[in-house]
Amino acid sequence: MLQLFFAVAFSAAPLTLYVPPVRSLNLFVETIETLARESSVYTNRAIPRLHLAFRRILSAFLRALR
Repeated sequence: MLQLFFAVAFSAAPLTLYVPPVRSLNLFVETIETLARESSVYTNRAIPRLHLAFRRILSAFLRALR
């Protein structure tokens, strides 16, 4: 059992390198929030257009199957 514990512990150790330290986590969250806030203008315009395009493609596909 001890060998299994050490195997799991040492295999998870490199994963800790990808986790940012707590002191820089606030900066990361702030950056993500800013990115989401700035991209929402473009997203709000793009989603209706994508919805319309998907509906047109789907209706053309369904018409072709009749």
